[in-house]
This record gives sequence, structure tokens and C-alpha cells, in this order.
Amino acid sequence: MKYLRTQDNDFQNQLTALQAFETAQNPQVDQTVADICAQVQMRGDTAVIEYTNRFDHTQAASMADLTLTLDDLKAAFDRLAPTVQSALQTAAARIESYHQHQKLSSWQYQDETGTVLGQQITALDKVGIYVPGGKAAYPSSVMMNAIPAHVAGVNEIIMVVPTPQGERSDIVLAAAYVAGVTHVFTIGGAQAIAALAYGTETIPQVDKITGPGNAYVAAAKRRVFGVVGIDMVAGPSEILVIADGSTPAQWVAMDLFSQAEHDEIAQAILITPDEDYAKEVEQQIAQLIDSMPRRDIIEASLANRGAIILVRDLPEACDIANYLAPEHLELSVQQPEQWLSKIRHAGAIFMGRYTSESLGDYCAGPNHVLPTSRTARYASPLGVYDFQKRSSLIQVSAQGAQVLGEIASVLAHGEGLTAHARAAELRLHQSTSEQ
Repeated sequence: MKYLRTQDNDFQNQLTALQAFETAQNPQVDQTVADICAQVQMRGDTAVIEYTNRFDHTQAASMADLTLTLDDLKAAFDRLAPTVQSALQTAAARIESYHQHQKLSSWQYQDETGTVLGQQITALDKVGIYVPGGKAAYPSSVMMNAIPAHVAGVNEIIMVVPTPQGERSDIVLAAAYVAGVTHVFTIGGAQAIAALAYGTETIPQVDKITGPGNAYVAAAKRRVFGVVGIDMVAGPSEILVIADGSTPAQWVAMDLFSQAEHDEIAQAILITPDEDYAKEVEQQIAQLIDSMPRRDIIEASLANRGAIILVRDLPEACDIANYLAPEHLELSVQQPEQWLSKIRHAGAIFMGRYTSESLGDYCAGPNHVLPTSRTARYASPLGVYDFQKRSSLIQVSAQGAQVLGEIASVLAHGEGLTAHARAAELRLHQSTSEQ
């Protein structure tokens, strides 16, 4: 891993270079995705079947071969070992409990003119959740996307998941059963995103699409945004650990591995004021790497985008963390509460030596769909609020129309919009006895 020191004259340049990641859209990927989306929009199920057979090496003859029933999901759940069933149910219960606290409520108030103002909260009707199915199985992604939608009151949750060579993951399908998914289609890639966005003869058109995927999925989500809503276009996974030396070095090394093993372009960074401790962590990395099944991926990630940053003190560490705005931030320090107020930008904050990032990925409760690539400066984790929308309520009284009408008339004339002004003026000087 690279060493960076804040005392170096070119530290900021080094930090910027460390963050450099090509986020520009690949023209070839974009063109391929554009063609797929157009074909799905025009030919519906037929195009979905053709692309799925081509890219996932399946032999589906019809959409029936790519459609799972609730009985299929229940059967997958029943095939799991009891310990796995229990883990899924416990994690789901914790995720649901946390997200119940996020539910928004409608509200109203009456102002001094008798006008009633407020906000009405309603759930989306249909949402699509994309669950990756390439390098690994992700039951946690099913629950983190579906459960907030369920809590929000969404009626239909349509899941798409690729099944290369037709291999279906029981634990992913079981997670869909536990999370209350209503429809499952074993399709992936850009064709799945297009099918959700435009609808086909079999797949319902949704209002919003959430969930991560590869470059083709990301490009498709960008393309269909506006036709439907999307959660975000996720970048590579990230972890930033601020450590004061009080956490065993082995623990921190494994925490860095936990994100590095996702992808060769994932990012794992340690920030510490203690150089001896940094060397301990590095030694643990060297000792533990051989035991990792995904060793090659971890090594590539740490070599390409990993770093150890040596700082003067913890306040400086917090400043750098705010600049980096990481997806996952571990405050692996004594009295983490003392430093929490210093953190302004992070997708999720893990406080204290016992709070490994992996607990947040699976079962702590908060959502693991988080902003990446410094977007935590302005974006938030996926939550119930992403599946609800707000409508403004305005009920103007006769008295209120006299007050507001004068103001609106002046402003509308100022904008040169006569009809706007007249619409307000026609209601002036009417009987204020109306209620």
C-alpha cells in the first residue's frame, strides 16, 4: 500500500491522485447500452430473451423460463440450512426495525389567514430492484433494497437478478422471500434495466430502479433516468479507517480486506497518527493475505488504490475524511463519540473498535446502499424516503385569497404573466364569509 504523509509538500496532489478514478462514460459501453435499451423498448420480451441467452449463456425459450413464482422463492428458503434461514430472518427483522424509524408522515397547519398548508406523503406504486449475480451472490443487497420499499408501503417490488449459465442462488431467492419481493425475473444487465424502465409484455414498468451493477447496468440506469427514477450510479466500494492505535492491528487489516475483496478497483485507506501502528497493520496485511480466498482481488485493490495516510493528529484525520467523503468510515478510536461531530461527509459511520464495517453490510440495521466516489458530500444512504414522495397541500381560505392574491398579482405582473395575475385578482374582494 502507498504511504502518504500530510507533512509532505505535495500531499494534496498525492491525495488527489489517489482519488482519481475514471468516471467518464465509456462510449462503446454507452452505444451498446443504447442499442439494448432501444431494442427492449421496441421488441419487449423477445429482446429480453435474446440478450439474456446471449450474455448469460442461458437457453430460455420464453419469459416463463425467466420468471420465478413465490412458491419458487419459498422452496429456495426451505432448502437452506436452519442456521442460514435464521440469519436471514434476524437480519431482515433488524433492517426493517431500523427503517421503520425513517417513515415520513403527512402534516398540515393553518396560518393566520385561515389558509391550510401541508404535505402529503405517498409511496411509489412499483419499484424495481437490481441484484448483481456475477462474481458473488448478494442476499444482503436483496434485503437492503426491498425492505425499505416494503416499509415505505410500495405495493409491487420487482426483482431482477442475472443467473449466468442458469445457475440460481438459493440464498438470494430466499432473501427475496423473506424481504417480501413480489416478482422475480432471472435477467440482468442493461436489458433488465430497460425492461423495468419501459415495461414489456411480461415485466411491469416501474416508477424507480435501485441497486448496483456493472458498467452496463450503470450506463443503462443513466440512460433511463427521467423515464423512471434511480437511486444513484454507484462507483467502486470504499472503506476509510481512522485508527488511533487502540484497535488490534489484525482487526483493522481485515476491515481493509473486507472492501478490497469486492473488486480490483475498490478502495481501502487507513488514516492514523501513529506510524508504528501503521507498520503493524501492514505486517498483518502481509501475514493474513495468503489465507484469503480472494487474495488476487485484494492485492490488486490495495496496490492500485489502497493507502496508509500518516497524519499529525486525529483532528487532521477528520479533515481528510471529510475531503474524501468515503462510502464507509470506521472511527476505530477510543471515545468515537468525541470525534463524531467532526465528521460531516460519510455514507455510513462505524463507531468504535467492535463495529466492523461488515456488520453494517449484513445485519446491523442501517442500509448498505451508500454514496460512493465522494458523493457523500451531498448524497445519503438508500432509505424509506427513496420510496416515498411528497405532495404539497394548499387550501386557501376566502380571507387568505385577499392577502395572497394581492402579492401574487404584483409578482405575476412583474414577470409579465397576465393570466397568472388575473387568476389571482378574480378572487379578490369576494365575500370573506366563505369558509
